[in-house]
Amino acid sequence: MKSLLIIRHAKSSWDHILQSDFDRPLNERGKMDAPMMALRLIKRNIAIDRFISSPARRAKKTASLFINEYGKPETDIRFVDELYHAPAHTFIKIVSGLDDGLATVAIFSHNPGITEYVNMLTGTQIDNMPTAGIFAVKAPISSWVEFAAAKKEFWFFDYPKSDIGL
Repeated sequence: MKSLLIIRHAKSSWDHILQSDFDRPLNERGKMDAPMMALRLIKRNIAIDRFISSPARRAKKTASLFINEYGKPETDIRFVDELYHAPAHTFIKIVSGLDDGLATVAIFSHNPGITEYVNMLTGTQIDNMPTAGIFAVKAPISSWVEFAAAKKEFWFFDYPKSDIGL
C-alpha cells in the first residue's frame, strides 16, 4: 500500500506587489495554518517518509513548517524545480519516480496544477485546492511506478477552515 498526500502551500503574502511570484513569503495566517495542518496529520498517526516540495519560497516554508512539527530536519525536504506551477502530468512523472521504499509521501505545490492533479486521482472532485489543504489517497501497490494506472482510494481531504479537522 502506498499513500500520497498532496498539499498546497499555505496562504502567501501579497504585501510587496513588485516581489516576484517565486519569492512570495507566507503571510501570518499561512504561518499559523501550516503547523496546524501538520498537527492534524500527526493526530491521525500519519507518518511521512518523504517531504517533497516546490522550491518557491511559500511552498518551501510550508514544507519546513510541516517537517518541523514532525521533528525531522529541514534538510530532509527534497526540492523539485518542476513542482513550481506544475501541471498534472508533472505530478504523475514525479510520483512514478519515487523510491519504492517510501510508503507515505507528502508533495507541496501550487494551483492550478495541484487541483487538476487531485481531480484526476479518485473521482472525488474539488473546485479549488485551498491554501494549506491536504488531499490524501491510497493505492494498493508495491511500486510507485504503478500509481498512475492503479485504482486509488480517496482517503481524506482537509483544509484549515474545514469541519473535519481533528
